[in-house]
Amino acid sequence: MTARVLIVDDVPANLKLLDAKLTAEYFDVLKASCGPEAIEVATAQQPDIILLDVMMPGMDGFEVCRRLKAAPQTEHIPIIMVTALDQPRDRVQGLEAGADDFLTKPVNDLALFARVKSLVRLKMVTDELRMREATGQRIGAFIGTSTEKMLMVEPGRALVLDDRPTSLKRMSEALSIEHTVTVTETPEEMLQLASVGDFDLLIVSLTLQEFDGLRLCSQLRSLEATRQTPILAIVEEGDMTRLVRALDMGVNDYLLRPVDRNELVARCRTQLRRKRYQDYLRDKFQRGLELAITDGLTGLYNRRYMESHLDSLVDEGIQSGKPVSLLIFDIDFFKSVNDTYGHAAGDAVLKEFAQRIQQNVRGVDLACRLGGEEFVVVMPDTDMSYAFMVGERLRQKVAEVPFRVEPTVTLNVTVSIGIAVTEKGTDKAQDLLVRADTALYRAKRDGRNRVVAEAA
Repeated sequence: MTARVLIVDDVPANLKLLDAKLTAEYFDVLKASCGPEAIEVATAQQPDIILLDVMMPGMDGFEVCRRLKAAPQTEHIPIIMVTALDQPRDRVQGLEAGADDFLTKPVNDLALFARVKSLVRLKMVTDELRMREATGQRIGAFIGTSTEKMLMVEPGRALVLDDRPTSLKRMSEALSIEHTVTVTETPEEMLQLASVGDFDLLIVSLTLQEFDGLRLCSQLRSLEATRQTPILAIVEEGDMTRLVRALDMGVNDYLLRPVDRNELVARCRTQLRRKRYQDYLRDKFQRGLELAITDGLTGLYNRRYMESHLDSLVDEGIQSGKPVSLLIFDIDFFKSVNDTYGHAAGDAVLKEFAQRIQQNVRGVDLACRLGGEEFVVVMPDTDMSYAFMVGERLRQKVAEVPFRVEPTVTLNVTVSIGIAVTEKGTDKAQDLLVRADTALYRAKRDGRNRVVAEAA
């Protein structure tokens, strides 16, 4: 995963060292040597993440962080504070200023890269939701509103697992001041409660004696009910291998033992604000656009929304240098389904086809019905090889399992798929659609039930 990283430090040697490390990991690096310059660069360049030194002359890192988080243009950018300060009160001050993490110098490279990648993945989800909200505003589906009052009005609902009774009690007492806390001592109980409890935050010890905490986090991430719920992991200091694995599998944040009470409260508050902001964007998007821009039969986005949003995705891809792939689907011989079995059967096929698409693409991908039996999936930050793999997987999922159109009637259905990917710096949304459609025509001409990528 690549990302644009802004590093801020008033010491040239530190800037040079971080630049070299990040560049070696294929990150795109921006640099600033003071607070005002950092704010200017962040506003103009919109990095994916900011590594911010605290001890700087004039405007220190805490003040820079507060200003960035207060500005609508930069409030969504994750910030990691990097400093020689190592006291819990310093971390709490950074978190209260709006930072997403606080790393102490000398920084462990493995932890730094894992944290950067983890926060960038979270930002991609937020960026996609923000972009969809902006698209809705442009087409008049809803108007923008302030989210500040909404974020922390209600107490959060936290579910905590630790097999150390004293630690469990301390965390519960600390969080109960602001939130509703449910404690559990076994993974089985946590999985059961989490799947039905609608919690805002899951706190999991990775040092359980009788169970692998990482496996529990993996199970929580695989459940539909908890896939989007923030997970805060408790790890032993120095257990870098376990921490990196946790961040790679989707754990949102972590605390080192012994857990500092104030840092626990601050990190939980940060995770709750992010979750509520994402929930707000999702709910607002659904309410505002459900009728205006979704296909009434399949529930996918319709052509009107796809065309507007595709423009945004392609423009964003050109600015960031990341490819956008487009897959266009056409159900083979669909007219014969309507002619032979009736339009009710045809509608059943279209609805089932849409469900199979949704089950086999990522949350950031955009699935749409163009009209009739034609569908589109737009995949941001996706190259041709990955898009082709997804297209082939979808083709197989359609062909291998018959479609049920009546209680006793099933049909074998196939699909032809054309794929195109943006060309660096020159593409427009309409160009991408035309090239994908050309590839689809080749797939149908060459015998159908196949995936064809645009000619190199």
